[in-house]
Amino acid sequence: MKIKHFDSISCLIACVTILLGLALTTATRAAEPALNTPATDFTLKGRDGANHRLSEEVGNIVIVNFWASWCGPCREELPAFESLYQEYADLGVTVLGVNVDDDSSKANVLLKDIEVSFPVLYDPEGEVSLLYDVSAMPTTVMIDRDGNTRLIHKGYKSGDEKHYEKAIKSLLRE
Repeated sequence: MKIKHFDSISCLIACVTILLGLALTTATRAAEPALNTPATDFTLKGRDGANHRLSEEVGNIVIVNFWASWCGPCREELPAFESLYQEYADLGVTVLGVNVDDDSSKANVLLKDIEVSFPVLYDPEGEVSLLYDVSAMPTTVMIDRDGNTRLIHKGYKSGDEKHYEKAIKSLLRE
């Protein structure tokens, strides 16, 4: 068995190639939205068949919840968002449930068991998830009436809905 020896130039080229690859991977990943800055606009098709555009919600407090059918915590959290939506919709609070499954039929199966009345949007290509740097399931972004990102919450544990409700009440007072 022959062992191939690399000279220092070959090693340097290999190292530079690896570092460039890592840099490009990092550069293509979106930065997490900054708090108190305008939320990135998007348009996604909803389960109602219509296109929904975030910028059309300016004037409302918007909760954007990224979720997946395979995510256990997402299944627990969806009913909590339905309760918040029912309680605060008349005050100008809306929930946009953004499903990230690659096949929307998976979301629709789950939504037969967990009924929600807020708009459910589909992001099967992950484009909006990338814009919002969704790196955990679920991820929730709260946007104020002026269209600014005010809260970013990754994950879910029982009781987080109290945190969301406190944020909603604070934004309603502004």
